[in-house]
Amino acid sequence: MKCMACYTHVKEGYCLSCRKRLFDKKKISTVLPFDAPKAGNLVNFQQYSQYMSVSGVQLKYSLNLVNGQLELCEKGGQYILKPIPPSRHLTEPDAVPENEHLTMQIGEQILGINTAANALIHFKDGVPAYITRRFDVKPDGIKYLQEDFAQLTNRTHYTHGETYKYDGSYEEIGMLIKRFVAAAIPSLERLFQLVVFNYVFSNGDAHLKNFSLSRTDAGEYQLTPAYDLMSTVIHTPQEADTALDLYEGDTDSGFYSAFGYYGRPDFMELAKRLGIVAKRAERIIDQFSSKHALIKTFVENSYLSPAVKATYLLNVENKIKRFLL
Repeated sequence: MKCMACYTHVKEGYCLSCRKRLFDKKKISTVLPFDAPKAGNLVNFQQYSQYMSVSGVQLKYSLNLVNGQLELCEKGGQYILKPIPPSRHLTEPDAVPENEHLTMQIGEQILGINTAANALIHFKDGVPAYITRRFDVKPDGIKYLQEDFAQLTNRTHYTHGETYKYDGSYEEIGMLIKRFVAAAIPSLERLFQLVVFNYVFSNGDAHLKNFSLSRTDAGEYQLTPAYDLMSTVIHTPQEADTALDLYEGDTDSGFYSAFGYYGRPDFMELAKRLGIVAKRAERIIDQFSSKHALIKTFVENSYLSPAVKATYLLNVENKIKRFLL
């Protein structure tokens, strides 16, 4: 069988490496001791739930690890659990947990992106869910100071309306990194890689709240590990290619005017505005085509259905081709 975190072959459960990262080496079951949320038991989950992402319809729950077992908790949880979203407005909703898990694993294992520890897990009744370890909580339970870029730009529902998370640009995020992060260049390159990654993998929900800065114990700010990476277009096919503009006036570029979508020149312009050396930016863009075969292998080895695998790969291949024009 495959490790339900990293896909390596194991006899059972999660591999030792993933157990170290997710559960501090503890041997944790891949099956939760309770059923998935549904009509008959929703009242038991309501006190633990918060809405999040995928067009605002996905639920998340807090978990704590208690005596070797994951349990629901109201606050202060060490883990976030995301079940299949209860929405009829999404296509392929059953694929949501594995979509996020697969995309996060590709980001880390193939492209070297620092991501939050994550895995698949099943409820007692066999329904899959996505689980991730919170990186903003210290071992003693105290939280690191963390602010997303909606907070850092003072955008809220009350000041900027319901779409406040989408009111901005990736260049603006970069300017704030320059302002708050001492070692800005590595963080700017990480931001640029994430922007390109989200474009290639059709994550049209990478908004201001999906990027954050945290303060270390030494008092310095840094870009947090990546989170909420997934191919959202599979579930919301009519969405835009990106949640935010690359930079102000990006759709007036020669490439966008000619083709109606972003291409290499647009991302190189973003890199220039962020102060990233051109050769470094080219290398980041080119890694997606050079590692296409590995990406394909990962997708084919995932827990997605054959139909969703085909759609996932087709979207990736189409985006990579845009960089070759």
